[in-house]
Amino acid sequence: MDDAEVMIGPVNLAAKVDEALAVQAVAFGLDQDEVAVRRHIVLRHLMSPGARSYGATTPSGRLVGFVYGMPNDRTHWWSTVVEPYLRATGTADWLDGSFVITELHVHPAYQGRGVGRGLITTITDEADEQRSILSAIDTESPARGLYRALGYDDLARQVHFPSAARPYAVMGAPLPLPRRN
Repeated sequence: MDDAEVMIGPVNLAAKVDEALAVQAVAFGLDQDEVAVRRHIVLRHLMSPGARSYGATTPSGRLVGFVYGMPNDRTHWWSTVVEPYLRATGTADWLDGSFVITELHVHPAYQGRGVGRGLITTITDEADEQRSILSAIDTESPARGLYRALGYDDLARQVHFPSAARPYAVMGAPLPLPRRN
């Protein structure tokens, strides 16, 4: 599994939703019921104005990572949940003029190889917005470390989504994201 073997590029995520969710299930620890629910959510998100997706694929065409996102819209469910938390920290303005990273997942066998970094920098490079926001489980993890290395700072912590057992952090970064020197 050489880094050079993984190619990052646009992907028709609607056509590869089951393959993408299989990656997410392994990377995020989802059961089949959660995958079924998320399938409908992903397909609905992909119909949002400005939504786009990128995949990390092997030479054989196997999807080993994906990211998708869209310009943030305050009327979307995610924004309505995080807005009170951001208002409490004085950062609610981040909901305007931001590109939201909706999902980013890399198969565990390919983590720590720059795939996640490549996916998130590629998708945000195409954004017209001047900043990016996302949510991540509010614990110290390799994902949070990556986001910090890319310039994301905590905007709000201990954010509780109705369907999630663990609290999340909302993070934001100015665009473009920095590259490794």
